[in-house]
Amino acid sequence: MIREPFRFRQTIATILADEPAHVIAAKNGMIAARQVLEAYIAHDPFFCSTFDPYTPDSDDRIILHMSEATRKAGVGPMAAVAGAIACAGVEAMVDAGAGFGVIDNGGDIALISDRNVRVGVHAGEASVSNRIAFVVPPRNGIMGICTSSATVGPSISFGVADAVTIFARDPLLADAWATAICNQIRTDDRTVLLRLNPKEIDGVFAVMGDDIVKWGNLPPLVNAIVDEQLISAGDR
Repeated sequence: MIREPFRFRQTIATILADEPAHVIAAKNGMIAARQVLEAYIAHDPFFCSTFDPYTPDSDDRIILHMSEATRKAGVGPMAAVAGAIACAGVEAMVDAGAGFGVIDNGGDIALISDRNVRVGVHAGEASVSNRIAFVVPPRNGIMGICTSSATVGPSISFGVADAVTIFARDPLLADAWATAICNQIRTDDRTVLLRLNPKEIDGVFAVMGDDIVKWGNLPPLVNAIVDEQLISAGDR
C-alpha cells in the first residue's frame, strides 16, 4: 500500500492507494476541486465567510453539493470544504479504476475500500485520544468519516467537544454535520444528538474529556496505538 502526503495551498492531506496512478488521480482530483472552489470564491466572497446556509449563484457541482450538504446541517458552505476536496480526490481515484482509496484531509476522510480500514481517534487531551480505532468494513461506494473539534486544530468551533466524528455515505454531509454538532455541544448541555437526530448520517462518536457519547450505527472499536505522525495536519 502507498501512503503519500499531499499539500496544495491550504489542503494538507494524506493519500492511501494501491497504485501510483491512483495517487496521481487523487492529486489531480483535489487540485481540480480547489480550482473550481477558488474561482467561485473570487466571484462570491460571501460563500467563503458566512456561517449560515447559503444559496450560491453557480452551476458547478462541487459548489452546489457543498451548499446542499451544509444547508441540511444548518451551517455555512465552507463547513464542508475539506470533505468536498477529499471526496473529489476519491471520486477521481474511482474513475481511474481504484477499488481502494483513502484521503485524509486534515481529519476529514473520504474513502472507498475493498478491505477493513482502521481509523484512529485523535481527541487532543481526552483520555481515549490515540488509544482506540474504528475498524471500518469494506464497502462498495464512497463514504465519509469526518471530525470536528473545539480543542484541536485551527477551525472555528462554538462548542466544547474534543472531537465529534461523523460517519455518513456522503463525505460532505459528514463534514457539515461534524461542524454542526460540535458547535452545539456545551459543557452544561450535551443532549444535542437527542434533539437533532439527523437522518442524513449513519453514526456519531463524540468525545468530551472523559465522556463519550455514541449515536446511530458505528463500526466496531478496538484498542489501538495511534501514531500522531500519521495524522494529516499542519506544522507542529
